[in-house]
Amino acid sequence: MLHLLKWLYPGMKFKRWLLLFAIGVLMVSFGAALLLNYEVLGRAEEKIFQFIYTNFGNYNYAVNVAIGLVIVVIGSIIMLWSTRKVIRSIIAVLIPDRTGRIVDMIYQERKLGKGPVVTVIGGGHGLSVLLRGLKFSTSNISAVVTVADDGGSSGRLREEFGIIPPGDLRNCLVALADTEPLMEKLFQYRFKGSTALAGHSFGNLFIAAMNEVTGDMETALKESSKVLAVKGRVIPASKEFIRLDAIMTDGTVVEGESQIPEAHKKIRRVQLFPKKVSAVPAALEAIEKADAIVLGPGSLYTSIMPNLLVEGVAKALKNSKAIKIYICNVMTQPGETDNYSAFDHVKAILDHTGKGAIDYVLVNSAPIPEKFLGEAKPVEVDEDKINALGCGLIKADLVSETDAGRHDPDKLCKEVMKIIYEMSNVHK
Repeated sequence: MLHLLKWLYPGMKFKRWLLLFAIGVLMVSFGAALLLNYEVLGRAEEKIFQFIYTNFGNYNYAVNVAIGLVIVVIGSIIMLWSTRKVIRSIIAVLIPDRTGRIVDMIYQERKLGKGPVVTVIGGGHGLSVLLRGLKFSTSNISAVVTVADDGGSSGRLREEFGIIPPGDLRNCLVALADTEPLMEKLFQYRFKGSTALAGHSFGNLFIAAMNEVTGDMETALKESSKVLAVKGRVIPASKEFIRLDAIMTDGTVVEGESQIPEAHKKIRRVQLFPKKVSAVPAALEAIEKADAIVLGPGSLYTSIMPNLLVEGVAKALKNSKAIKIYICNVMTQPGETDNYSAFDHVKAILDHTGKGAIDYVLVNSAPIPEKFLGEAKPVEVDEDKINALGCGLIKADLVSETDAGRHDPDKLCKEVMKIIYEMSNVHK
């Protein structure tokens, strides 16, 4: 019975329609009384007063009010119950597997819809970890994803079909999905064996096929989002065919995102080829309208930087009034950020974008057990140097208990949302 009262919670956008329904019932009742010349209504009233007189003696106003309230409450419960049944009947036809706890589903969706507008920029595994946590705090999420990947299944599809690589886009779709576990497993499934399909992800093939059908990758992602019931949007930074190159400190140039870590040289800076690459308008709009913009986590040079080098993205980021948070990696990345401190990560981003791209730097403060250490090392936090760059530093336990070298989705989301609510104009 108490569960029915959830329909009356603030933000459900249900009470107004329940009130309108009640007004309709009153009008029908009044019209029926007119049609019946008040005879039925009069008899019912007579019976009620007769009951009061028989059980409580002479007319008692307080008893009369109490009985009236009981009738109103019973009528309201019947209305709530019947309305719930109507909604369940409709849901059972449209979404057969989601008829349980309809009120909880609606309340959750309404609550998430009022969450802050968050735009995340990056790619790779790190970005999908963040999205898995964020989708439980807000549904107003836009993921601006790198399209510089040229390895694995994504690289093969990129070469064979001339499309932007779908791998990171797929990972973000799955991370934001509100669907059955089997569908998630299907999208992440990789074909085995020695056939032409070997190594390809089903999700990559699905997105490539959807791109062929719709004729546009942005539209393909929108349609794929419907299949996976995605909370938020996944937007490619650009729809152009690009290559990521790295200029090393020794002057050599390494071409291709997948080849950069293999060179095992210190990176001076990265650049796109061609140098002028148009951004997807929706990506720039997402940055402009965000309450908060989050960079990372993810590979510094091969996941985050390619987005910032797309024409207009860095400018939009710096001009945005949103709070800007950079999530520093827990560990250094062999071949890419060897011996990098948190300061080195932040400085590399500012060197590529200019000042104003980062307000706060979120770093892990929890120790990493020795058994997880290898070629990759914990990122050293040099607070004074980061503050000297004009960025605030926030430390928190962010690591996963099962894999101490990676971020935990729930811990990460909690800290990001805490920063957004405490450091910006967004209110819970």
